[in-house]
Amino acid sequence: MTQEALGMIETRGLIGAIEAADAMVKAANVHLAGQRFSGAGLVTVMVRGDVGAVKAAVDAGVAAASRVGEVVSSHVIPRPHTDTEGILPHEEAPKTEPVDVQRD
Repeated sequence: MTQEALGMIETRGLIGAIEAADAMVKAANVHLAGQRFSGAGLVTVMVRGDVGAVKAAVDAGVAAASRVGEVVSSHVIPRPHTDTEGILPHEEAPKTEPVDVQRD
């Protein structure tokens, strides 16, 4: 498994977090890795990808979220240690249901 950089933006409020997430995936070749609700209105959104893309995405996300709400913090970890992976959200493969196909 290739190790991807991790980018995080923490906002006060959901609207800023959604705006940040939207801007990040539009600005660079990154994918959303999850979100965390920490209480007191704090929401952290995370993206993964190569280092340059994650840095560009976080910069764009901070700018976008700042226009609609409050950015508390942002950070990029270029190569998270494998032990760090244990506390991060993991993507699950989409669940699909079998579909019956009728042929005439």
